Amino acid sequence: MQLGVIVTLVFVASTAALMGIFFMISRRSGSAADKAMEKRLSEATGIGAPVPLTGEASLVRMEAAGQLEQAARQAFRGSALERWIEQSGTNISVSGCLLISLGLAILGALLAAMFIRTTWAMAIAFAVGLTIMPLYVRQKRSARLYKFEEYFPEALDLLSRGIRAGHAFSAGMKMVADELSEPVGPEFRKAFDEQNFGLPLKESLNNLCLRVPILDVRFFSTAVLIQRETGGNLSEILDNLAAVVRERFKIRRQVRVHTAHGRFTGYVLMALPAFLALALSFINPEHMNVLFEEKMGQMMIVATIIMQAIGFFWIKQVIKIEV
Repeated sequence: MQLGVIVTLVFVASTAALMGIFFMISRRSGSAADKAMEKRLSEATGIGAPVPLTGEASLVRMEAAGQLEQAARQAFRGSALERWIEQSGTNISVSGCLLISLGLAILGALLAAMFIRTTWAMAIAFAVGLTIMPLYVRQKRSARLYKFEEYFPEALDLLSRGIRAGHAFSAGMKMVADELSEPVGPEFRKAFDEQNFGLPLKESLNNLCLRVPILDVRFFSTAVLIQRETGGNLSEILDNLAAVVRERFKIRRQVRVHTAHGRFTGYVLMALPAFLALALSFINPEHMNVLFEEKMGQMMIVATIIMQAIGFFWIKQVIKIEV
């Protein structure tokens, strides 16, 4: 009976992994059609050379997925997962992320069934496998937003110099899109394209704030819109904003230095029990087998995992300082 369950789990995990890889590849398969469409739009609007479409920076999104991708997008439309995938800059689709998560969850449950052979271990491994892909997407999103915030003052300086030289605001945004790399350049490119295709500046900047949920970007959008209504020296406003952003980023780095001890303590406290359990398993396996085989030992393992997770998030919240 157990062999049949293992075979079924292997089959489902393999199928989910293959389908996830297929949707990842199919998302990129429309690149030639995207380039042709962008070339025609560029020629029609007179923008100039066609801009290659890469990932979510494309204004025209050609979805190559089938009914499963459409169903996943309908089910998760407006959810945190969809926003994380878009803001992370990855090429994975929603259905691909779900299928990979399912495959990892089944694989974790399979490994737990092979080595620990208890129901609670399979449930925990299944839950952990489901969270791996969303955590990876969230980490990529955080890293991309952090990089955007780091290079955002350079974009403001470049935009300010362009306006001071006599260029229009939209031309300055195009300069930023052409000169700066990922992630600042593609985001400004999309805002510039939206204006060229007829979207008002206010809506274009609001969309930029939605794609990049950073306080500095909201400051930038608000300052530009207020200057459009009341007038003033926009280049000077952007210079002051760039200086403020740099100072905030400098303070944030100092905070990270001062809280490094707390973060390192949290990592050590999380890794120490697992490291000791692994070491004792090699030193005295008979002694450690009692912990995994006895019911009291299994309950102690579950309690340890829960308490370790609570302690880690508690330390993380203590050292979290908003700047």
